[in-house]
Amino acid sequence: MTSNSTGLSSSGFSDAGLRRLREVLARHVESKKIPGLVALVGRGGHTHVEAIGTMRHDGGAPMRRDTVFRMASASKPVTMAAAMILLDECRLRLDDPVDPWLPELADRQVLKRPDGPLDDTVPALRPITVRDLLTSTFGLGVDFESMASPIRAATFERLDYSVASGPAPEPDEWMRRLGELPLQYQPGVRWQYDLSNEVVGVLVSRVTGRSLESFLRERVLDPLGMEDTAFHTPAHKIDRMPPLYGPDPQTGEFLVWDEAAGGRASAPPAFQGAGGGLVSTADDYHAYFRMLLNHGMHGSERILSRAAVELMTTNRLTPGQLAAREAMFGNVAHLSSGQGSHGGWGFGMAVRTHRGDYAPAGQFGWFGGTGTSVYADRTNQLTGVLLTQVGLSTPDSARAMSDFWTTLYQAID
Repeated sequence: MTSNSTGLSSSGFSDAGLRRLREVLARHVESKKIPGLVALVGRGGHTHVEAIGTMRHDGGAPMRRDTVFRMASASKPVTMAAAMILLDECRLRLDDPVDPWLPELADRQVLKRPDGPLDDTVPALRPITVRDLLTSTFGLGVDFESMASPIRAATFERLDYSVASGPAPEPDEWMRRLGELPLQYQPGVRWQYDLSNEVVGVLVSRVTGRSLESFLRERVLDPLGMEDTAFHTPAHKIDRMPPLYGPDPQTGEFLVWDEAAGGRASAPPAFQGAGGGLVSTADDYHAYFRMLLNHGMHGSERILSRAAVELMTTNRLTPGQLAAREAMFGNVAHLSSGQGSHGGWGFGMAVRTHRGDYAPAGQFGWFGGTGTSVYADRTNQLTGVLLTQVGLSTPDSARAMSDFWTTLYQAID
C-alpha cells in the first residue's frame, strides 16, 4: 500500500484498515443485533473514533462520541488505581492482613470441600491479605465450575446486585453479609472472579475514610480529565446515556435491563461497586489506558508509580491459579467469542500470557457484561475501546468485540 504511505504513517493505522474497521462495526449495527456503538482506537498521539447507530433499538437519537455507557466489569481496571495509590503511599502493604480495616473477614472458616455444605468447615490456615484481594484469590467469587454449589447460591443470595437482583445495601451491611459466609477455598489458593474487586472498593474507602468515588475522583479521575466517569449519571447528562438491553436469548427481542432516566444508573448508589459500577465514555477510558501505557504519567503529572503500573498490568497468578482461570474462561469461550480466555490476571484486569488470537501477549484490560471492551498493549502502543448498550445475554456484543479487535490489529501500520 505504498501509494497510501502518507496516510499510513500519520496515524499509526492504515486508512484502508480504518475503513474496514468501520465497515465491520457497521455490519453489526445493520444486522439489527446491536442498535449502536462507539469505538475508539488510539496509537501514539492519534485517535480515531466511530459512533454508529442509535441509542435505542427503535431509532431515535444517534450514538455520539460523548455517549455515556455503563461499564460493568470494565470498571475494574479503573477502580483498582485507587488501591494502587494506597500501595504507592505505603498506606497498604501487599502481604499485610486486611483484618484491621475489614474485621468482617477476620478468623475465616473455609469449606472442607468447595461444593460441600456450608457448615462443614475448617479454620483458615492464614488471614486474608491485601494481595489476595488484589489478585482475586481471597477464597470467594464467581467460579464457573461450581455454579451449582451451596456456597455459590448463598453468595448470590446475599451479595449479588445484578440487573435482576436490585441494588446493593450500603457497604457496612454488605460486608456484614459477606462475613457470615465461609470461604470456598483457602486464601491465596484459587482465582475466582469479581467479588474481590467489590471488597477492594470497601477497603479503599475504609483506609482513606472517604467514599471510593471521592478518593478516585481526586487522585485519578480529575487529574486525567475523566469528567464523565462516575458511579451514576447526573440528570444534566442522562440524555447522553442509552437504555441497557439484554436481548432474549431465545427470540433476540430487545428487553430493557435498565432505562436511562429513572434507571439504576441515574441516582447515586448506596454501594459504589468497584467491580462494575462505573459509567463512562470512550474518551475517558482512552485517557486512563493512555496513562497506563505511559507508565503512570499523564502529561507532566504522575498518577501512579511506574512499578504500580507494572504490577497491575502483568500476570500476578501462579501456574496453579492460572490453570483454574484458563479452565474457567476456556469452558465458556464458545459462548463469549473468546472474551477473557487468554491467560493471566494482574490487579483488576486480564493480561494475555499467550497469543491465542490477533492480539499479542502482554495486552491488558477487560470487558463488561453490558457490552463494553477496553484493552491496551505496549508492543503496539495501542488502545482500543468498544462500547455498546447490549448486554451479554446473547453472543451478539461479544462477537462485535471479537471482530473489533481482529480488525483493529490488521489496521496497524
